Amino acid sequence: MAKKKSTKPKIEINPANKGKFTKYCKTKGYKGVTKACIQEGKKSPNPKIRKEATFAENARKWKKGKSTKKKAK
Repeated sequence: MAKKKSTKPKIEINPANKGKFTKYCKTKGYKGVTKACIQEGKKSPNPKIRKEATFAENARKWKKGKSTKKKAK
């Protein structure tokens, strides 16, 4: 039996919003988006930062187009 292709829509991020949370993390002294920065962002009084932090946390769980097949060495 053939596998069915996923019918889930791709997540499209508005180009104006790309990199906003990374910039926030770097201004806070982190080298990029880290687990610690995400946790700090989720405690922020700013609702936009909290939303970006939650999105970043969820995005870490995605496969992001990486092949699931193991490469032969």
